[in-house]
Amino acid sequence: MFRTAIATLACLASISFAHADGAITKFITKADQARLDKYEATRSTAIAEARKGGGAMDVEQLDAALAKPDLAFSEGFDMVGDWQCRTTKLGNKPPLVVYDWFKCRVTDDGSGWVLEKTSGSQRTKGRFYTDSDKRLTYLGTGYVAGEKPKSYSAGTDTDQVGYAYRTGKNEFRIEFPAPAQESLLDILELKR
Repeated sequence: MFRTAIATLACLASISFAHADGAITKFITKADQARLDKYEATRSTAIAEARKGGGAMDVEQLDAALAKPDLAFSEGFDMVGDWQCRTTKLGNKPPLVVYDWFKCRVTDDGSGWVLEKTSGSQRTKGRFYTDSDKRLTYLGTGYVAGEKPKSYSAGTDTDQVGYAYRTGKNEFRIEFPAPAQESLLDILELKR
């Protein structure tokens, strides 16, 4: 009975996480690893530009999103299902843009969580990898509605990389440093 309980707990723990075996090092491109290596500096610069040049209401929404705590993904969190999602673009010109809410979906294909933004003109599709209990790494591809998404590593113009943070019982966000288009940092907030 003890062995059965241990096996059940191990199985449940593996369900809660995306790839936890270091597999990301086999897939991540050098360009995306370089983006992650500069994540903190890029993030700081983007937030400073957004706060300095953004409209008061947009800055208020940004600060509210960033003030949320980073929670453990392993504490009963299941990402699978339908989500509302919105993108906030920080840095460059304009310095801050907060978009409306669209639709996203997360599935589990047996190898981990897969995200797809299913409405809006700018889309993303990709997979999560465990970085730590409080942070996942997202590798995906950006594309335009009506196009078929390319595979990750098809090129720097479509490849996306980011860190995901759980921010509530039914909330998480992904921060994309140095995206290929427009901004210094994109934040994709997701909520049920």
